[in-house]
Amino acid sequence: MAPRDSIKPPPPSAQGCQVEAIAQAYLRTTEGDASQALRFAITDAMADLMAADMRTRGLSRLISRGYVRGGLDEHDGSEAA
Repeated sequence: MAPRDSIKPPPPSAQGCQVEAIAQAYLRTTEGDASQALRFAITDAMADLMAADMRTRGLSRLISRGYVRGGLDEHDGSEAA
């Protein structure tokens, strides 16, 4: 068994690195104003969520319309086993 001193901590996750990079970008944009950087990040996140919601609703409408136009398959009288 290796001594505890030789155990290396795991490298930071890719997601953690991305979060840090994004945070630093917002801080650079706001010249280090953390409060303003947070507001910008929240505003951008909310805009992205609203855009994703609009896309989802649009796709849902397309799927719904296709389903109604296509109709249901007629039952041919045979039952699946």
